[in-house]
Amino acid sequence: MAETTTKAEEKKPMTEELKEEKPKEGIRDIKFLLDIPLQITVELGRTKMSLQEVLQLGQGSVIELEKLAGEPLEILVNERPVARGEVVVVNEKFGVRITEILSPEERVKRLK
Repeated sequence: MAETTTKAEEKKPMTEELKEEKPKEGIRDIKFLLDIPLQITVELGRTKMSLQEVLQLGQGSVIELEKLAGEPLEILVNERPVARGEVVVVNEKFGVRITEILSPEERVKRLK
């Protein structure tokens, strides 16, 4: 007696199809993220001023910062600290040479 197969028996179960579509390498999963723009900020320093002091600022005013000359600059990615660096001049423009990458633990501490 000949066996007959139905269409349902010929198809693979849906779970098997999904398993086959998964990429074998994790790198391919993040490739689509590599062109997402990120905001890079280099912070020269900070200070606090009263409203009265801010209103008195004019052309030629000097704002004194808390950071000392020669101290490393903070490098932020999307407003989160990730590295430190020093000022350099590149083709008559300012740049920053990275001198230290912050560890994940240090980045978490700085968020508080």
